[in-house]
Amino acid sequence: MLVFSFVLGLGALTFFFEDQIQQQANPNQNPHSMELNSGIREVVLRQNRQGHYVANGTVNNVPVLFLLDTGATDVAIPELIALTAGLQRGNTSRASTANGVVTVYSTQVAELTLGNIVLKDVKASITTSMVGDTILLGMSALRQVEFSQRGDELTLRYYPES
Repeated sequence: MLVFSFVLGLGALTFFFEDQIQQQANPNQNPHSMELNSGIREVVLRQNRQGHYVANGTVNNVPVLFLLDTGATDVAIPELIALTAGLQRGNTSRASTANGVVTVYSTQVAELTLGNIVLKDVKASITTSMVGDTILLGMSALRQVEFSQRGDELTLRYYPES
């Protein structure tokens, strides 16, 4: 009975701390969103422990993890996620990244969501050398929103077309 209690307690602690670690890695699992009376949509993100802004969202209705990257020209999508989201490879080109020059394929994301912000027809790149499940949310998406940082929060605002 003592061993059973120990194993059960250890399992509960593991479950608790795994959730705590996930919250530290991605404090924006459900990004705080609001729509103002003027129709402006706003999403507030908190920095993770490493000082990055990561958040859950979708690409073509497929749940994904975004890492906001103002240094990336396009939205950069790992090939496995691109396949899952039904993205088609377009023209081949070369891109300079932090890991050197890589081959990428142009593509178009029909719909990208982050909180209540919905972006349509976003230019992106499928990057075959990218591993993992994180999409770099680059300037092809971020140029469509206004963003401002205060302390450890980043506020994104999407203004509806008039």
